[in-house]
Amino acid sequence: MTVRIAILVEGATETAFKKALIAWLQSRLPGKMPKLDFLPEDGRIPKGEKLQRKVRLLLKTNDAVIALTDVYTGTNPPDFKDAADARAKMTEWVGPEPRFHPHAAQHEFEAWLLPYWPQVQAVAKSKNAGPAQEPESVNHGKPPSRHIADIFRTSPNGRRYSKTRDGMAILAGQDLQTAAALCPELMRFLTTILMLSGGETG
Repeated sequence: MTVRIAILVEGATETAFKKALIAWLQSRLPGKMPKLDFLPEDGRIPKGEKLQRKVRLLLKTNDAVIALTDVYTGTNPPDFKDAADARAKMTEWVGPEPRFHPHAAQHEFEAWLLPYWPQVQAVAKSKNAGPAQEPESVNHGKPPSRHIADIFRTSPNGRRYSKTRDGMAILAGQDLQTAAALCPELMRFLTTILMLSGGETG
């Protein structure tokens, strides 16, 4: 029986991630591919009782629900200290529900695009260098999306970074294992889907 997983995401960038995710899963889940339903939340994952109600509703038609939030939500002060705090708060909001699996991009989804900087340069048509630190340590001071937006803005073509169009172009043909090897929170997210689908997680 095919496992059905609803994935709450913040918006268009994460939806663009779906194609690369499915390609990665297909190589690891022969005959066990889950049905993934990406549900954009128009900017941010619901908080408190709104998240609880949403999860309970989705569990009526799905085997599991994953919520994927950014740690960096643009609020001041920030909603979450780090990915662990985001997971803990979402777990508290939803309550004791083993079919709910909270995850967070540290500090935001674009951190998972930084390992593909040569592809970012190719799409932006710029040779500007990327941040030197580990992808998930790029934080609130200058979040990953700002680094990517800046290379597009300062390139010879000088255009605005489009989260959907450029996010898909950056991930096109890329192996998510490259980013997962450098991004523990991405690996945690991928491992949850493998586990729920009966795949190997080692």
